[in-house]
Amino acid sequence: MDFTEDQVNRYARHIILNEVGGTGQAKLLASKVLVVGAGGLGSPLVLYLAAAGIGTIAVIDDDAVDLSNLQRQVIHGTDRIGTAKVESARQTVAGINPDVTVIPIHARFAAANALSLIADCDLVADGSDNFDTRFLVNDACYLAGKTLVSAAILRFDGQLSTYKAHLGGDNPCYRCLFPEAPPPGLIPSCAEGGVLGALAGVMGSLQSVEVLKELLGVGDSLSGNLLIYDALKTVIRKIKLRPDPDCPLCGRGARIRDLSTHAA
Repeated sequence: MDFTEDQVNRYARHIILNEVGGTGQAKLLASKVLVVGAGGLGSPLVLYLAAAGIGTIAVIDDDAVDLSNLQRQVIHGTDRIGTAKVESARQTVAGINPDVTVIPIHARFAAANALSLIADCDLVADGSDNFDTRFLVNDACYLAGKTLVSAAILRFDGQLSTYKAHLGGDNPCYRCLFPEAPPPGLIPSCAEGGVLGALAGVMGSLQSVEVLKELLGVGDSLSGNLLIYDALKTVIRKIKLRPDPDCPLCGRGARIRDLSTHAA
């Protein structure tokens, strides 16, 4: 594609990278990413994807901006309290990069809409804050053959991985790591256990890097590895993950073949 003078200036630091160049930047501008959640992780994720020039970003979230969000959800502001988070995200991105179209979806990611939402997306990034949604996003991506970049945070700890078990080989899915959700109450939510606000920025930014790498096809994919960040100890570990041959979704004799196992 032919870049305008403004685009050459805007993306200059990308274009001079051998791993990106004009071809890679054009690919980013032609890409569509679905971001699940416009909260702590979704905020920095959407900001950096927009700045990078992802042409279309669909954002789904059924919540509205609350004062308690602003300690970590940096895409929103005090003047947006009460506004749908997806609309707030759209407004912020409009001021960052006019090349980017944000599709705000004020709804919950659910079994009834999951496959239609991801059908025309190149990649899905999950920043949801509950296990039910994480499992649903994972299952939908696997069944639809889409790559998933998923992150999670709680207190001072963060996790991140890329899942593309639909490609086979050494690529596990989320259920290979967590076959099923933990019992209710075992792991607190951020509202119950707390979270360091800046941790959301760290993990959401790392998540955006992995999204860009996957879209560009550069570097080493995080698939098959789980990145764990301990902010209190300033330690980052990368643990090898392997496909579970007995995984209920992607293993032999898999019993999950559609989304009917999830509540509508």
